[in-house]
Amino acid sequence: MVDAASHVLRLHDTHTRNKRAFTPLDPNNIRVYFCGPTVYDRAHIGNLRAMICADILVRLLRILFPKVTYARNITDVDDKISARAKENGEDISVLTARTTADFHEDLQALNILPPDIEPRATHHIAEMLEMIKRLLENGHAYEAQGHVLFSVRTLPDYGTLSGRSLDDMIAGARVEVAPYKRDPGDFVLWKPSTPDQPGWDSPYGRGRPGWHIECSAMSHRYLGESFDIHGGGDDLLFPHHENERAQSLCCYPQSTFARYWVHNGMLLSNGEKMSKSLGNFFTIREILDRSPAEPLRFLYLSAHYRSPLDFSWEKLEEARRILDRFYRALEQGNAQPGADIPSNVLAALCDDLNTPLAISALHALADEAMQGDQKAASALLSAGQQLGLFQVSPAEWFQAGVDASSINALIEERLAARKAKNFARADEIRNNLTAQGILLEDGPNGTTWRKA
Repeated sequence: MVDAASHVLRLHDTHTRNKRAFTPLDPNNIRVYFCGPTVYDRAHIGNLRAMICADILVRLLRILFPKVTYARNITDVDDKISARAKENGEDISVLTARTTADFHEDLQALNILPPDIEPRATHHIAEMLEMIKRLLENGHAYEAQGHVLFSVRTLPDYGTLSGRSLDDMIAGARVEVAPYKRDPGDFVLWKPSTPDQPGWDSPYGRGRPGWHIECSAMSHRYLGESFDIHGGGDDLLFPHHENERAQSLCCYPQSTFARYWVHNGMLLSNGEKMSKSLGNFFTIREILDRSPAEPLRFLYLSAHYRSPLDFSWEKLEEARRILDRFYRALEQGNAQPGADIPSNVLAALCDDLNTPLAISALHALADEAMQGDQKAASALLSAGQQLGLFQVSPAEWFQAGVDASSINALIEERLAARKAKNFARADEIRNNLTAQGILLEDGPNGTTWRKA
């Protein structure tokens, strides 16, 4: 942990539209909640942006404060899940178990640290029903045709998080129109289930929860009525986060719910919104099948989390080339672990997670490390690892994805050819490897190799 007093963390708070100094509720336990996936399919690269944002934030908090409690939920009851299970002809529990495991595998490949708590919606139905009961008792919810709905006009500042009036939100058609609603903006807390849908017994009949009540109940269960930071993609700002905030504040009137709201910007693909119909929609796994994971992570860090980020294969390749340079600098400078994270890197991250500015500091360190400056190389290593980079040695990086045993055997054959003064064969081996993108480097300690 570094000296938090010398590094003031400032975060852009969506609710106030300002960059605010972060003042925790309890400096000895920072509590953070990010919305996790709805597990019905492989996560796509748009989902990944919020996970990267959360990872950078939590990594930073953990070096500024003695304890961080980070919760990220799994939504495992949803109509999309039910539809996909039916389409696949499989049990919902089988589908959600497989897709949750896929999600964990993808995030581990990208060196995204797991949360401290990963609650599943289906394990917290009792907590949801308790909140619904409280909202009914205090007049913020009502029953109608087997549903329980939240009455949005009972919260005077409803809409302030997303920055729009209720009438504007309704006009935007992002609300479900139903004849049993008292107001078009009211949203479902509990809804009836048919025999073929997941359902739980409740005072309102057999049914299942609405989406928004799930996160409110899980964050309350593990982080309390008030906690420090709530985050997610800006596509969740309305209706999900607006409705989470509303029902939580009305359920616990003395609380603040989340004190800071962190939202990441949209991911584009070749300049356009991702869409299966446009053919620019990719799952994380589809990318990792064609590229190492670290260039993808680096690509996300190259843009500020609140700015739009455009994915393309060309930009991914550019990210790999930059990482090649950084790994070469670590190698040239003989980087050693354990160095302090440079102050300018921490300052950049404390300035609303400014990863592009932090990366510019990495480039400056790489320039020095290329000249054999071990102190700079070691600082580069520590700075990169704070960003979740440099998880392998330079040798492993430059040799990844190739058959090392075959190359080493050819190097031995080349050495034998040179000893036998068969220089034509030695040159042939080198040229063949060069044609395959493998460069040999002869030195006083023998021959090493790397990918071009």
